[in-house]
Amino acid sequence: RLEGKVALITGGASGIGESTARLFAKHGAKVVIADVQDDLGRSLAKTIQSDSTYVHCNVANEADVQNAVDTAVSMHGQLDIMYNNAGPAGHHVQQRRHHGDLQHGHLVVDPRRHDKVFDVNVYGTILGAKHAARVMAPRKRGCILFTSSMVSVSYGEVSHPYSASKSAVVGLAKNLCMKLERHGIRVNSISPDAIPTPMSARATGLGDVRKVQEAVAPVANLKGVMVDANDVAHATLYLESDETRYVSGLNVVVDGGLCLNSLILGKQSRD
Repeated sequence: RLEGKVALITGGASGIGESTARLFAKHGAKVVIADVQDDLGRSLAKTIQSDSTYVHCNVANEADVQNAVDTAVSMHGQLDIMYNNAGPAGHHVQQRRHHGDLQHGHLVVDPRRHDKVFDVNVYGTILGAKHAARVMAPRKRGCILFTSSMVSVSYGEVSHPYSASKSAVVGLAKNLCMKLERHGIRVNSISPDAIPTPMSARATGLGDVRKVQEAVAPVANLKGVMVDANDVAHATLYLESDETRYVSGLNVVVDGGLCLNSLILGKQSRD
C-alpha cells in the first residue's frame, strides 16, 4: 500500500512511532526514523528493512528537523509522508497534579513545563510541516500527518498545557490543509486514546505497558478489544495510503468511542 513511498516519522523509535515504522516498511515504504532515543532508533532501523535509516532529531530544534527532512531526500530522492508523532517524554498525565491544575481555586501553571510541552507538541509539529512542505510542494504531492489526542475533542485526565497543545495540533492541521491543498499536499491528524506504550506507562506512573492496558480496558466503550499501538499504526497507514487520496483536513479519533462518553480516564463508567 506504500510501495515506492518515502516516510519520515518523528518519535519513531518507540511506541506508536515504532509500530507505524514497522507497518509502513511492511507495506513497502522506505522509512526514516527520527527521534532522540538514539540506541532504540538505530536498532529499529536495522531490524525493519535494509533501506530504512535513523536520524537524531529533537523536533523543537529547527536544524534537527531540517536535517531529518534533507536526509530523507538525499537518501531516497523524495519525501512522500511526514508523520509528526514526537511527544514530550511523559508529563501529560502523572504531572497534572503539579502543573496546569487548580489549587484552592487558582490555576497553577509551571512555565518551564508548559514551554516544554508546547515546544515539542506545537512548535515541533510546525517545523515538521514547514520543512516537509518545502520539499513536497515542488512535486505537487505529499501527505503530512500529526498525532494529536482524544483530549482534543473531549475531556481527559491530563494537564492543561497538554490538552491545549493537542487541540492546537488539530487546529494547525486544518489550517495547513487549506494552505497546502493548492500544492497537492494532504494534511490530517489522528487522535488516539491512552494507548499503552512505554511513554504512557511512564506518564501514568504505572511503569508497565500491560498495566496501562489493564487500566484503560474498564473505561473503554468498545469491549472485547485490547487496544495497542498497532491500532493507531493501521489508522495511520490508511490515512497515508492512496486509498485516502481525496481525504484532507480530517481528524481521525482512535478511541473506541470513548470521547462520546464524557468519561474521566481512570474512573469507572456509571453504567
